[in-house]
Amino acid sequence: MRFQATGGGDVKMLRRKPTRLELKLDDTEEFESVKKELESRKKQREEVDVVGVATSTEMSGASAGGTDGKTREQMIHERIGYKPHPKPNTLPSLFGNLQF
Repeated sequence: MRFQATGGGDVKMLRRKPTRLELKLDDTEEFESVKKELESRKKQREEVDVVGVATSTEMSGASAGGTDGKTREQMIHERIGYKPHPKPNTLPSLFGNLQF
């Protein structure tokens, strides 16, 4: 933006001509090729994720003798050590064993 001061302290913004954008055939072809490449990568990732989940459940089933009815979320929580159960709000749990 450009501003031009006019007499009397008023500021007026100068207007420029709009920029012309041209879309060429090469541009659309390049866009389509990039789009197809991204879609194929996404499909490959989804296939790997599905196969990876299947093999990990098979491996955990073979080593543990079954999933014991655990959901995927529970298995993840167990693996990373996350315990979503809140601790009770009792004084010893809040302040520890402080002795005065």
